[in-house]
Amino acid sequence: MAEIDDQDVQELLTGPNFGVVSSHNPNGTILSTVVWVGYFDGELSINTAAGRPWCRNVERNPNLTLLVTDRDNGNRFVEIRGTAVVTAEGAVDHVQAVARKYTGRDYTWPTGREKQRLKFIVTPEKIRYFSAPR
Repeated sequence: MAEIDDQDVQELLTGPNFGVVSSHNPNGTILSTVVWVGYFDGELSINTAAGRPWCRNVERNPNLTLLVTDRDNGNRFVEIRGTAVVTAEGAVDHVQAVARKYTGRDYTWPTGREKQRLKFIVTPEKIRYFSAPR
């Protein structure tokens, strides 16, 4: 089992690699959504606008899986299973930081600035790293 501090895991989390968060729908099925991943000062986090389905799912059931895949090699990824806590505190600054990580510029607010931003801080419980040649 991998650790959050492993160099390979750190490279995936700090690089502009897309994540997929999987959460539990009320009927027990799984919902998977592509997300930007933040890993700043040892804190693993994701961000969204309030009211989105995966957001409601995690607010109701904090158990989730986050899969981060190397953008240049789909055969290299880290799977993180854990729980998340949600906060509005610092969420706007957080979305700006992850936007700069992924796009090189500030966030553009496509859903309208009236939507509240939420930050989900993920606590890893199990980490699995995999890498194979392309």
